[in-house]
Amino acid sequence: MNARTPSNVAMRCAPWPRFVAAVLASAVGATTHAADEPPVSTISAFSAAPVGEPPATWKFATLPNKAPTRYAVTELNGSKVLKVEADNSYGNLVFALRTPSSEKTMLNWRWRVDKLVEEADLKVKSGEDSAAKLCVFFAFDSAKLPFGERTKLSLAQSVSGQDVPTETLCYVWDNKLPVDTGLASPFTKRIRFIVLETGTAHLGQWVAHKRNVGVDYQRMFGDESGGKYPEITGVAVSADADNTHGRSLAYFGDVTLAP
Repeated sequence: MNARTPSNVAMRCAPWPRFVAAVLASAVGATTHAADEPPVSTISAFSAAPVGEPPATWKFATLPNKAPTRYAVTELNGSKVLKVEADNSYGNLVFALRTPSSEKTMLNWRWRVDKLVEEADLKVKSGEDSAAKLCVFFAFDSAKLPFGERTKLSLAQSVSGQDVPTETLCYVWDNKLPVDTGLASPFTKRIRFIVLETGTAHLGQWVAHKRNVGVDYQRMFGDESGGKYPEITGVAVSADADNTHGRSLAYFGDVTLAP
């Protein structure tokens, strides 16, 4: 079980709209880097960590007053992988980094879902849960966003004292939407989803993915990107079942990013 507790920053969000809380929770752990610090694109491997807590470079973040999704390194079929269990819970495991993105940026990982969130429906707030998500944070220029969204992002940043991702792209293992469906979160357009796996056809099986993040970014955020590629500031493994009060079980292998 992940023993890390939610940050004080996240806990202060309790009276805020979920938009602000969600943006802030996704950003906790994705701290800013000093201007003279070199870019980092090497993501700590779960396979190289001891069994138990995730590597310390992966930071846990959640929303206030939520049971935490549990993350732990475990052995499965002779390999060390990340076990992700949601039980009426919410939480992200975030790896902060700083690296350019381009039309050639590639993201590689493998995942396995053993139990889906049965009532999940990404199209509505009451169903916006998933057994497995892998998300990428982008540092898009917030000055180019509508005033209302800039205001909410500024509020989250002022409370956290750190940059928050203005754009988040999540790859999802869903339970019903067709593969390759792209949509925005019903909570905020700052988070957008691409469904890579759906339903039970591959339940209990490892599935590997290699995605061109640049192509996917332009597909999902092309309405505001102007054809440019923002810096990547973090990746996150995620699972949640707080909206449907459901349960899920998934596993992740190592995640690699090649800019």
